[in-house]
Amino acid sequence: MPQTRLDIARIRAARQVIDPVFLDTPLYRCEPLGAALGCAVSVKLETANPVRSFKGRGTELVASLLADTGERAVVCASAGNLGQALAWSGRGRGLDVTVVASRFATVAKLDRIRALGARLELVDGDHEMARERAADIARRGGIRLVEDSLDIETCEGAATIGLELVDGAPSFDTVLIALGGGALATGVGHVLKAYAPEVEVICVQPLGAPAMTRSWRQRRVVTTESTDTIADGVAGRRPIPAVLDDLLQVADDAVLVQEASIVAGMRMLLEHAGLVVEPSAALGIAAILEDRDRFAGRHVVTIVCGGNVDLGAYHRWVGADPGHGS
Repeated sequence: MPQTRLDIARIRAARQVIDPVFLDTPLYRCEPLGAALGCAVSVKLETANPVRSFKGRGTELVASLLADTGERAVVCASAGNLGQALAWSGRGRGLDVTVVASRFATVAKLDRIRALGARLELVDGDHEMARERAADIARRGGIRLVEDSLDIETCEGAATIGLELVDGAPSFDTVLIALGGGALATGVGHVLKAYAPEVEVICVQPLGAPAMTRSWRQRRVVTTESTDTIADGVAGRRPIPAVLDDLLQVADDAVLVQEASIVAGMRMLLEHAGLVVEPSAALGIAAILEDRDRFAGRHVVTIVCGGNVDLGAYHRWVGADPGHGS
């Protein structure tokens, strides 16, 4: 059993708390995608739910815990997906939810946070500035701060995806996981190392937001001064030490991919799987595109982690003509 902050018994118990609308998401072999990539590809689809991302699994645990302990207010920083998920889970439990986000975040994500009834505060900076402001609001107001990836509920909620991958006797040998703050990678990775240690866990991050990958490679926290990627959902600059410690226990590799490959991955998911995804969700496909020889002959699962994308930007990136790049 991997030595992380996560616990298998709690992860299994989480399935009884999380709204079933987020559980047992589709997992299927996508033959057209595999044919185009030169390996067997299965898709774990985490977008077919009310918040269009995997984040609802974790926020369900957070909101349930807060409601059980009588807390009425909560704040988080978010690039968009966590905020939507916390707003959705909090609304159902009568919580007062505040979300702090960058003014430059995806408009569609910000609009949805407002529509779900959360209070939205925007900062004139990036996600790290939003984290600082959320922490300040929590301190001043004496309310619960939810920190994605640091709060174990966000990791153990994501880990239920891992249970769904392994409970059906896995035929795959590789899982590609988008790497941002680390909740998805550490959660799914923990379960795979516990139940299917022969499966290779590969984390994928944009070259323009490499902090966690560099940290994993150097086995110490490495920060960056800025980020430059369309994959806003994974664009962090300051890895959390406890999360890195967990990641070091469960990840077999961490790779960086170029923006053009992310765009090509989004286009392939549209063309071959009929999926409109946000850039972070295409990182796994991008990794295969950049190293086809590595994955040839393998059966790869890619977790399609989010589908909240500004359609105007999406059309600019993906374009109408599949024969041309970004």
